[in-house]
Amino acid sequence: MDQSREWTSGEAAEGNAAPTAGSAALEAAAGEADRPGGSMPPRKKSKASNELMEWLKALVIAGILVFVIRWLLISPFIVDGESMEPNFQNRERIIVNKVIYDIRQPKPGEVIVFHVPDEQRDFIKRVIAVPGDTVKVTGDTVYVNGKPIDEPYLKEAIEQAHQEGHNYNTVDFPNAQFPDGKVPDGELFVLGDNRPNSKDSRMIGYVPLSRVVGRAELIFWPFNEIKYIGRGY
Repeated sequence: MDQSREWTSGEAAEGNAAPTAGSAALEAAAGEADRPGGSMPPRKKSKASNELMEWLKALVIAGILVFVIRWLLISPFIVDGESMEPNFQNRERIIVNKVIYDIRQPKPGEVIVFHVPDEQRDFIKRVIAVPGDTVKVTGDTVYVNGKPIDEPYLKEAIEQAHQEGHNYNTVDFPNAQFPDGKVPDGELFVLGDNRPNSKDSRMIGYVPLSRVVGRAELIFWPFNEIKYIGRGY
């Protein structure tokens, strides 16, 4: 009997040590679930989470584009003063194209914004002559390379001044301060449209191309004065 009991007892022990494959798998799964910190199958990201990530990506891209456009391609500028009247009014807002002169040089008639270190500010003036040109301003006539240039943007102002019995322009060029009328390499001759009230190349000399910020492209404020000005007027 003792041997029979020992055999029976030993058989039971073997049964506990080698369960069937199915029961072992169930027990293992139960163990994983019961253990604290047991791993669970990863959940799929919600639709709201995916949409949030897409919005964040879009905002980052938009921010980069704004930075590139604002600081590298164009820039807003406030017209300060009356030196470009009658075509540009004091406090008007304009858009300046900052890349066009990386492609080519300024052309006569275009309106540019440039740095003036002595004044610690930027000026807005019109290009009259480019490197290699010879320029002369006598009364209301501007000569470039010996030929009078057409200035349709000043026609009415000059006619009105003549009707009042005086010239529109009050300072000639070359003059005692700047006697050389030939534009040096890498520089520009510029004038303000308001010839009797403009501080330009007649008083400050030629403008180095390296100081040019860009070309005036658009008046965007006041809204009722919005217009394209890339050609100069």
